Amino acid sequence: MEVHAHLIRLGLSQDLSFRNHLINLYAKSRFFGHARKLVDESPEPDLVAWSALVSGYAQNGLGREAISAFREMFGLGVKCNEFTFPSVLKACSSCKDLRLGMQVHGVVFLTGFESDEFVANTLVVMYSKCGEFGDSRRLFDAIPERNVVSWNALFSCYVQCDFFGEAMELFEEMVLSGIRPNEYSLSSIINVCTGLGDGRRGRKIQGYIVKLGYDSDLFSANALVDMYAKAICLEDAVSVFEKIAQPDIVSWNAVIAGCILHNFHGRALKLFRQLSGSGIRPNMFTISSALKACAGMGFKKLGRQLHSFLIKMDTESDSYVKVGLIDMYCKCEIMTEARVLLNMMPMKDMIACNAVISGHSQMAEDIEAVSLFPEMHREGIGFNETTLSTVLKSTASLQAAKVCEQVHSLSVKTDFQSDRYVINSLLDTYGKCGQVENAVRIFEECKSEDLVAFTSMITAYAQYEQGEEALKLYVQMLQRGNEPDSFVCSSLLNACANLSAYEQGKQIHVHILKFGFLSDAFAGNSLLTCIQNVEA
Repeated sequence: MEVHAHLIRLGLSQDLSFRNHLINLYAKSRFFGHARKLVDESPEPDLVAWSALVSGYAQNGLGREAISAFREMFGLGVKCNEFTFPSVLKACSSCKDLRLGMQVHGVVFLTGFESDEFVANTLVVMYSKCGEFGDSRRLFDAIPERNVVSWNALFSCYVQCDFFGEAMELFEEMVLSGIRPNEYSLSSIINVCTGLGDGRRGRKIQGYIVKLGYDSDLFSANALVDMYAKAICLEDAVSVFEKIAQPDIVSWNAVIAGCILHNFHGRALKLFRQLSGSGIRPNMFTISSALKACAGMGFKKLGRQLHSFLIKMDTESDSYVKVGLIDMYCKCEIMTEARVLLNMMPMKDMIACNAVISGHSQMAEDIEAVSLFPEMHREGIGFNETTLSTVLKSTASLQAAKVCEQVHSLSVKTDFQSDRYVINSLLDTYGKCGQVENAVRIFEECKSEDLVAFTSMITAYAQYEQGEEALKLYVQMLQRGNEPDSFVCSSLLNACANLSAYEQGKQIHVHILKFGFLSDAFAGNSLLTCIQNVEA
């Protein structure tokens, strides 16, 4: 603005060249009102003025405004050049406006700019981001001299759309064609390895990075930390992190999140403390990871301190952060604070409600857990298999058969009745509520093969004195290749005790010895009870 005022004082504000420079300056500095005013005040704004305005809008994520300015410019008969086309095509990409993008492509073709390197690359990206990968690839193949930017253009689109296999093939094709990858290509291919969960291939890429001399590149290093952390190679992630000369917040977030992922909560908090002393300010993603670590270790005091820090950062109201706080308070068994935060949310979401329901259930506050579910339903908050399974767990503890029937009915209506976790929860709940017939019907309908389903049914039979059915089901379970756990053996011994079935009890005793459950408290106590009942 000082430059503009100075030009006015010198009487140069009407000079076309200076005016265009001002428009460009204002647009790039996000002072779009001033840039637009200068364009409107120009008697005949030229291509440079319009290009500066369209480019400013597009570069700052204002795709609709860029498109509107382009339409106006085109309507005035101002012809585009190789600088205008990439900007408006970028705007079409961000707005997913394929129709306009195709129209612009037509103008590009007619004006002979299709062979321009920058225009061609932007067309490749536009078609990819609008979901037209076939057209994108055809345009890419038609570029006469593809450089690394051309390859990166298509490559980045594959990565952003999670087409990791195609991205990997394209990268290999690029290398075989003799194109040397740059730091952007390499950080992207590491993200591909992350998406594929392929740590082995990621290690090869790391060697390639060192060979090309990009081992000190921060983007590549950060991508490596993230890849190793997610590919079950935490020590490698820490090793790469420690070699970064000046790690940024992305580096710290990646290694801390990796520790959380592998349940090294203490290590995550140690790194968080190092970050706090490094002079780099943590962001909400860092704090969210630290909250998960506090939740994992039950660190109430530190969790409260982080909550205070978030209030000072004015990010407490962020929904992502608030869910992290609610989860931390639930896992630290401070349910009052968790409920206060949930009630303060202007728009409650499913993840936050699930955390609170789970917190109540874990603390045996089953009435509160079950009561929150209809509240969610009334407020139009969705639910998933986690919600239903957790509510059913508390329902089982309350032995509330009617509630179980209602949840079962809802799961059928919402097509969750085929989910393995929901099926197993329904079996367990019906069994504990004494509704063995309902449990049998679900078990037979779902044709479940897993140990949890068999355990629930065997336990229900044993608990309600249907020992013979329990033993039959156990034989069926073994025939299907499922190995018993200590809980199944305990239930079967109780069934044998009720039936005074000495021979069957001996067989279960053999299995307890075979699978090493003799030291298990449940199995050991049930074995003693069985022996006493049979001998009596």
